Parts: sequence; C-alpha cells; structure tokens
Amino acid sequence: MSTITTKNADDSKHQCAACGDSDDGGYYGGSLSACAACNLVKYCNRSCQVAHWPAHKETCKKRLAKHHGCAACGDSDDGGGSLKACTGCNLVEYCNKTCQVAHWPAHKKACKKRLAELFDEQLFKQPPPNEDCPICYVRLPIDSDQSTHKSCCGKTLCCGCLYAHTVAAADTERFKFKCVFCRTEGSSSDEEEIERLKKRVEANEAWAMYNLGTYYQLGMMGLRQDNAKALELYHKSAKLGNHHAHHNLSVCYREGVIVGKNTRKETYHKQLGAMAGDVHARYNLGCAEFIAGNMDRAYKHWMISANVGCDLSMKAVQDGIKLGSVTKDDCAKTTRAYGKSIDEMKSDDRDRYDAACIASCA
Repeated sequence: MSTITTKNADDSKHQCAACGDSDDGGYYGGSLSACAACNLVKYCNRSCQVAHWPAHKETCKKRLAKHHGCAACGDSDDGGGSLKACTGCNLVEYCNKTCQVAHWPAHKKACKKRLAELFDEQLFKQPPPNEDCPICYVRLPIDSDQSTHKSCCGKTLCCGCLYAHTVAAADTERFKFKCVFCRTEGSSSDEEEIERLKKRVEANEAWAMYNLGTYYQLGMMGLRQDNAKALELYHKSAKLGNHHAHHNLSVCYREGVIVGKNTRKETYHKQLGAMAGDVHARYNLGCAEFIAGNMDRAYKHWMISANVGCDLSMKAVQDGIKLGSVTKDDCAKTTRAYGKSIDEMKSDDRDRYDAACIASCA
C-alpha cells in the first residue's frame, strides 16, 4: 500500500473506513489494514473494525457470497470449501482446473489488473529504515561505503565506530587490530580473510556472499577474476534478501558487466532491491519512470527514498515543485522525514571518520 501522495493520488484508498484517519502522514507507512474477509475497506486498528462492522456487515457478506460460486459454471459449495481461489488475484473461485482454464479468456484482464495493483501496493510501500550499528546503536548509513561487514562475527558496523576503535587502540602499547564487536584478531592475510568469508558463505550469510562475489568480480584479495562465480554469489545473496546484491545485479544487467544486457532483469532487480530498502535502486526506478513519462510513479519512488535520507531523491522532489508534479505539502512532509533520517544517522565518530577521509585525500 502506497503511503506517498501526489496531486493525482486517490486519498480515499488510504483512509480508515470507521474514523476516516489517513495513513499518508506515517513515517513508515502501511498503518491501515484491509478487512481480511472482503478486502474492500481498511481500518486503523481492531477497535475501528469492530465499530464499523454493523455498517459494513451486509457489503462484506455479499462479497463473501460471491466467492462461494464457481466463476465459470456458477456451481456453489455453500461455503463448504470445495472451490479454489485464483492464485493470481484471489478475486474469483473455481470448481476445478478445467473451469479455470475455460474462464481464463474472460478473467485474464481483471486478473492481470489486480496483480498489478497488488504488486504496486508492495512496490510503493515505505520500507523500514536500516538497522542500528550494534556498537553505537545509531542507524547504519544508507551508503555501503560507510559501514563494514565483519567476516569474523558477521556483524555490520559503521565506519565511525571502527575509526574510533582504531584511534583508541593505537594509543595502547599492545595494539593489535581486533574486531570492535567480537574482539577477534583481524585477518593476517588475504587468504585468511577469504577463508573466513567462505565459512560465512557456507553458513548461508547474505553479506558474505555479496562481498565474496565482489572480490571474484574485481579479482581482489588474491582471487582470480571469475565473473560466473561472482554472478552466482550475487544471485544467492539477493535471494536471501540482500538489497545491495539486487542493486548490483540491476547495474550489471543494465551495463552488461559480467553478464549480457537484459532490461527486463535490470528492472526486476531494481524493484526487488527497492522493496528491500535499497535507496539507490529506488532512485534509479524513479529515473526510469520519469524518462518514461510516468511522473506520478517517479515522484512516489523519489519521495520514498528521500524519506530515508537519499540526497539525490530529495533534490528531485524539490525540483518537482517547480515542474508542478509535487505539492508543497508533499514536499514539506518529505523534507521533514529526510531531515529526521539524516539526524538519526549522525554521530560524532562518523563525522570524525569523514573528516579523516577528506584529510587523507587532500
């Protein structure tokens, strides 16, 4: 369910049927839940659903009654459970496979339309923000180069904590590079680091698969470049929900890097990456929709990614006001969410790390 509104959005789809409250101002979105029986109306909570039942009862039961008749032959099971719903849209039911096949020409258009609606509900739902760094308990940055996956314990730590630990440990006489989380001594060689990663891969860890795939793609850490192995690891990582892997695959399919160009697969991985929380995949989706002339969808994507701190998306939303594609109210809400996300990812140690990086490049 989309929680971002633009000038052409239908606000009635995002209001509680009992109290009329809207979920469009929620930071995480998705605060309304549909009636599980008919899926026609939505509610804030259980109390609103119970209060609205007398008014909704007749409509809901009529909807349910329709579900107890085969859409092809009309036979009814009177609620006995012998009918099976269309697995695509769940809007109609059938006696058997024969009835379903016979009814497909008439049902095809409605089914595909409902499937697209259900997919969009998931696509435009605001994903949860990144988890917190396990050391400082500050939300992890959205950029992967601002955090590090540790092959010793499998934890992802922000670079601010790693930098602070390195500076503090360097002042001691018995300084040794140790993991700031599990206290394991750092790898003494590339070979040892790769072995640790491989053990994590065997344990089905998505981040380890992604990192090992990167090393194979670039021929780093003593590994011979192997694009086929890299692609295999990226796909495995993506299947386990790693949004960085989805984004990287979308780039590979777009640019023809390590695999042939494939626009359909590029879009597929961008969408899955965006739904998993990758702001860069989400931003790229917005760009693709903008180029295709789908302004409403483009700005929905950009507002969702700006909400969690994406600079490029925030700029695109601000430019949208000049083009008349975004309302001032939507821009203000997005700006507040953007600012809140930026503040939640800030820390003194991260600022010091950034300053040290800038100084080292000067």
